[in-house]
Amino acid sequence: MNEPVDAAWRVDRRCTNCDVARQLAPELVAEVAGRSSIVRQPRTDAEEKTLYAAAFACHTRSIRHGTRGPHPALDPFPLRLAEHVYLCGHNSPHTAGANSYLLRRPAGNLMMIDTPRWSPALATKYATLGPITDVLLTHRDHAAHGRKYADRFGARLWIHEGDLAAAPGAGGILRGTEPIEIADGVTAHPLPGHTEGSVLYLADATYCFSGDSLYWSRTDGDIAVAESVTWYSITELAASLARTTPRVRFEWLLPGHGDRKQLPADEFARRMHGLATRTADLSPRPIDFTALRW
Repeated sequence: MNEPVDAAWRVDRRCTNCDVARQLAPELVAEVAGRSSIVRQPRTDAEEKTLYAAAFACHTRSIRHGTRGPHPALDPFPLRLAEHVYLCGHNSPHTAGANSYLLRRPAGNLMMIDTPRWSPALATKYATLGPITDVLLTHRDHAAHGRKYADRFGARLWIHEGDLAAAPGAGGILRGTEPIEIADGVTAHPLPGHTEGSVLYLADATYCFSGDSLYWSRTDGDIAVAESVTWYSITELAASLARTTPRVRFEWLLPGHGDRKQLPADEFARRMHGLATRTADLSPRPIDFTALRW
């Protein structure tokens, strides 16, 4: 028997095809005609929970349970992804729906990597996990709420000098192209390419927060670069990958856009070398949003 209309899950037409819902509920949400669509209603409580997570992450609030938005009591965020990493959810329309994360450190403090949508209530909710001492921005596109969160937490705000115009009041300014240890076990690897000031943040030889520089592509079954939206220079990105790939080891790839992935460090190292080689063969081309494949 079909569910009543007011109990059915759906995606409204505000969807921008950002892929976040498909990351969180891949069995239930798929791309149809250029946007996300519910392709099957949930059959179990666990499946329903994945749709609630997608609804609370969606930056356009397009995922609806009938005519209603999800009840706040069902908000699963911050959502634990790994032993020391949480997904913030509540993606922001001012960052094109990018994912953001919280990283727990051995002393008990946390770092926020990129930022969710801003609200004082959300800031309070994240702070219940512990003191947030640093806000790390991977690049200018994800800087929208960095100042507000840093001020709310009394945290240090980090960004590379190449993208400093997006966060001019930052106290932690990364410079040049050499890796910089910004905290015990946390290293910033400048990676100009997607933007002039793009950065990878590596933590504990385990977690790679890659911003929009690289991501896991479900289409390719491999690491990929978003060639069609590399704003600064695909040539510079290739040089950055050639320089950085031998220096990094990680087991979790945690991007702003595109899918997350966990693999053994040796496997990621092999795939990173392959990505560096493939990117070196790319030539500059005009930006084409319609060409992006997740």
